[in-house]
Amino acid sequence: MKKIFLYSLAVLASVILASCNGDYDDWAQPQHNPQEEAITIPGFTATPVVQSIDCSSVTTDSVSIFTLSEAALPEGFTLDNARLEIIPQGEDNAIKKNVNASIEGKSAVADLSEVIVSYYGKRPIAHSFVAHVYLNAVKNGDAVLIDAGKFNLEMTPKSPFIDSGYYLVGDMFKAEDDNGWSIKAAKAFMHSDKDVYDDPVFTITFETKEADQYWKIIPKKNIDAGDLWADGVVGPKENGSISEKGDLTNVGPGAGMIKEPGKYKLTLNMMDYSYTIEPAPELYMKGDANGWDGYDYLAGDGVHFTGFMYLNQNGFKFTTAPDWSGTGYGANFDTAPDAKNIVITEPAGYYQVDVDLSKKTYTLTPITSIGIIGSASPKGWDSDVDMTYVPYNKDTKEVNGYWEVKNITLSAGEIKFRANDDWAISWGGELDNLTTKNGGNITVEAGTYDIKLYAWAEGYAKCVMTKK
Repeated sequence: MKKIFLYSLAVLASVILASCNGDYDDWAQPQHNPQEEAITIPGFTATPVVQSIDCSSVTTDSVSIFTLSEAALPEGFTLDNARLEIIPQGEDNAIKKNVNASIEGKSAVADLSEVIVSYYGKRPIAHSFVAHVYLNAVKNGDAVLIDAGKFNLEMTPKSPFIDSGYYLVGDMFKAEDDNGWSIKAAKAFMHSDKDVYDDPVFTITFETKEADQYWKIIPKKNIDAGDLWADGVVGPKENGSISEKGDLTNVGPGAGMIKEPGKYKLTLNMMDYSYTIEPAPELYMKGDANGWDGYDYLAGDGVHFTGFMYLNQNGFKFTTAPDWSGTGYGANFDTAPDAKNIVITEPAGYYQVDVDLSKKTYTLTPITSIGIIGSASPKGWDSDVDMTYVPYNKDTKEVNGYWEVKNITLSAGEIKFRANDDWAISWGGELDNLTTKNGGNITVEAGTYDIKLYAWAEGYAKCVMTKK
């Protein structure tokens, strides 16, 4: 049956086409396609109608890619099931991707974008592809695959602009000499070390001490250019929105508002331009090392927490509230009010403390030193200038628990802080909002300084540099 079908199509088409072109290949002989057999009809080709497609600029669900030349088919045959077989240009060994198309040569923008992303990720950069058009000639349920040719096509995935970083400004950062809406007051969002198009999520933890605090989001490019209100500022679509979640826009953005004082975590997903505001998960360490009336911070997602602190063998507990009004975790993570203290067997010292509340475990990573390194440091990038740890003072109850170096002479340049003379744990970013998550180098002016590093936890870590 298949041979009869092929023969009837081939003979009639060859007669029709021979009158137009006496020189053609025997297209009834199947050519070999990597996936299935296909035949070619002389003069029947797909012609591109575009050379490039930016999926973000297309305002319709589908886009025209090609047109088909006219071909007289045997009686009862129709064309159906058109599709594009797409492969990156110059990458013949890559796995081919198929995208459905209409007989008119249109394909869904979402399908095209998905193909681009599968090869190159979501970053909106143009890439070159080869698109091979196939379709079927169909009669009575039988089909013959027709090869309509191939052409080059440049495509850019559908992705919004995502800057390499974002900053929060607002009333809650108001100081004596600043209203909180300035480059000086801007606080950096945290982000992983992944490409922002692979991980478009940014987070920041902050505290509001008054009611009705307004906020907006500033892209890093504006900060770098020294122009806070240049194009690209992000905010809710509705000015004064008090919603805890919603959509963001960079076209006429409004300012969001936080109604009640408290500690909050703001999460951005810049791929879909959305935000979520929620109470910041809190965990603290209270124990003999900080006098039981002090506390050390741990930051996390509500289950996993990390903080940097001094511990001794005289006991401590974790608690969700620094005044003991929340849940306390004692030995074996017992939450009873009379639970025994957690007592470490490790020697007293400074540690990175990782807590997993779901597994009821904690892990201690010793930190034997923290140093300053960088082009501005006396030892450059080759080695560290070690700092001295200043523990909690039970007598003065001063906010201690910091690392310090006095009278260090820096040249104009950059510095970072790192633990154990290694890059496994390091701090960078903004002085008042340091991060261990791939923080940038810290730019400093030449001079002699006293420097205090409060390593504490994400959202709390900071550095105080006093120039002499």
